[in-house]
Amino acid sequence: MKKLIAAKLKNEQLVQEMNAALTETVGFRLWWLGQSGYVLQWNGKRIVMDPYLSDSLTKKYAHTEKPHVRMSELVLRPELLENVAVVTSSHNHTDHLDAETLVPILKNNPNIKFIVPEANRAFVQQRVQCDLDFPVGLNDGVSVTVDGFTFTGVPAKHNELERDANGQCRYLGYIVRFGNHTVYHSGDTLWFSGMEDLLRPYGIDVALLPINGDRPERRVAGNLNAKEAVALGKAIGADLVVPCHYDMFTFNTANVSDFVAEAKAQGQGHRVLLGGECLHMP
Repeated sequence: MKKLIAAKLKNEQLVQEMNAALTETVGFRLWWLGQSGYVLQWNGKRIVMDPYLSDSLTKKYAHTEKPHVRMSELVLRPELLENVAVVTSSHNHTDHLDAETLVPILKNNPNIKFIVPEANRAFVQQRVQCDLDFPVGLNDGVSVTVDGFTFTGVPAKHNELERDANGQCRYLGYIVRFGNHTVYHSGDTLWFSGMEDLLRPYGIDVALLPINGDRPERRVAGNLNAKEAVALGKAIGADLVVPCHYDMFTFNTANVSDFVAEAKAQGQGHRVLLGGECLHMP
């Protein structure tokens, strides 16, 4: 069995680092949880975006023609995540809406807000067995503020800009504004017409973008590739692009060195994180 990619920090050590930073009042911190999952801390508040902290997909597809073989260590047992003000899901795919991850987080944080696309409310309720009115539903152009964080929904194309019968997006990205900072979590998305014009006015400091690409032979919905992620970062004026959605499953990954080479060639600010590694924006 191939050795898993080691986390920078994990479990109790990672939580200790996060907790120690809760007293900071300047700047913000961002930890990569693997795939498209992040913990964001600012001004003593903690939010968690699109966490996948289980082996549910590996178990589900173990004896199929599409095995989800894990590449990286599990960074954090979800029951260790406390003091969480908000958790998000950008869409219904299990690596962004995982019951084995979300149920412990929701249980351990009784005052938490759960932000999802409004179009997915009924599916989310069934997946995590919560009350139907518990999730906070967003659509593109709709915002909500929780504990100083303002979340605004923006469309995501995975592989289509899909909407429900009421015209609400099934796939979203989130603009997160707090203090003088702005982080863009794209969710899973391809580049669509007008995307850069939509995002540029937000003045994005850090863009969290997938790089695993869109390859039909994988038989799963695709994403930006490394070159496109860098180009999008440039087009929207992001100070920093942080790549994600790679090194989780062997059948659906990318070589992050391609992203680094492209970012250097294009002069785009960037930072590559290991699982459990912190980006500190002072």
